[in-house]
Amino acid sequence: MDKVGGVIVAAGRGERMGAPINKAFLPLGGRPLFLHSVLTFEAAPAVDTYVVVSHPEDAAFCRALLAPYGLRKLVAVVDGGAIRQESAAAGVRSLPDVCCLVAVHDAARPLLSLELLQGAVERARDGSRSSSPGTGPATLGAALVVAVPAKETIKLVDESGQVRDTPDRRRLWAAQTPQIFRRDLLLRAYAEAERDGFVGTDDASLVERLGAPVEVYQGEYGNIKVTTPEDWRMAQALLEQRALVVPVSAERGFVPAAAAVAAPGSVASGLARPASVRVGIGYDVHPFDSGRPLFLGGVEIPEGPGLAGHSDADVALHALMDACLGAAGLRDIGQHFPPGDPRWKDAPSLALLASVRSMLEAAGYTVNQVDLAIAAETPRLAPYVERMQQRIGVVLGIPPGNVGIKATTSEGLGFVGRKEGIAVWAIATVVNG
Repeated sequence: MDKVGGVIVAAGRGERMGAPINKAFLPLGGRPLFLHSVLTFEAAPAVDTYVVVSHPEDAAFCRALLAPYGLRKLVAVVDGGAIRQESAAAGVRSLPDVCCLVAVHDAARPLLSLELLQGAVERARDGSRSSSPGTGPATLGAALVVAVPAKETIKLVDESGQVRDTPDRRRLWAAQTPQIFRRDLLLRAYAEAERDGFVGTDDASLVERLGAPVEVYQGEYGNIKVTTPEDWRMAQALLEQRALVVPVSAERGFVPAAAAVAAPGSVASGLARPASVRVGIGYDVHPFDSGRPLFLGGVEIPEGPGLAGHSDADVALHALMDACLGAAGLRDIGQHFPPGDPRWKDAPSLALLASVRSMLEAAGYTVNQVDLAIAAETPRLAPYVERMQQRIGVVLGIPPGNVGIKATTSEGLGFVGRKEGIAVWAIATVVNG
């Protein structure tokens, strides 16, 4: 049986969302938007393996968000290109050679159902359909596009805004993803499009140029593409309606061995506790190290210099992790991520923060709000605060508005004033029960 590889394209910038980071990382239903598609591909028996395509600047952050989930089918996070077509091609080329069929899916469609993915792959795999009048048999598994019939009247409009035609709606379908192809056919389509300088609106349009048959597979109207803030609100409403929000603690997540903690109310934890709000405080300090890049709040700051210390030495996230762990009554980050453990050498602190979130949720806690005060004479942090709020919010599953970040100096006093390092104080509020 043909092996099926998946390509989840999450390499866009999402400017129409008005967010300072890739829309794929914005929270939707308590987890980053792109993770909904990842978990669907992970759960689909018909998919053997898959890759995630990320913008090169977001690759480390993408891996950090994926780390807690114990994904067995994921083989790589691949750097995308300048346009979607180049990103999808990079993903297809990176799949293992045993994959004869490939399912390309936009991460911006987070509501792809397991049933739709399974059905589309199985249809492409067996390639059985009745031939249209006057044509020969369909090419087995050549190309299949998930799509839905148009519900509204479509107008063809010229540059001046004048209607030039009204196509027959019965023949119009709105293409979605996944789109499934024989891998060799799709690679040839990419190569010829690149040679000719052709840019298509989707992968199927490239295959259509080759004259290969493309089949439509009935999709779902709920498989919407999140492009604007209005789309995001619609997706959130559909998630709530379909009850698809699954707590991380119910998934197969990565939690370090030191995080084996008892859930509130269990035999190991003693008497059941009523629901309550708890607060934790964290503090950390790191000296400057000119030989390393500077990470603060999950954002790489090119002005530097970097910091010496554990993992990527993100002193802001280290203080925040201790605040979160302290609020839940768990031990500090040194116990969970020992500095001498090679697994954490140069590791992105965002990955560690994601693991801390898993620890908290395994113990019955969710983060509600955090606040950080960063003391640094250099560099100037104001241009990066909003991105820090977005990234921390995505990892912790809270709105960016629930992430407080203040940057200050020490007026030339102490080691901070002498520009020897950076100090951070953090407070986290968590809820249990």
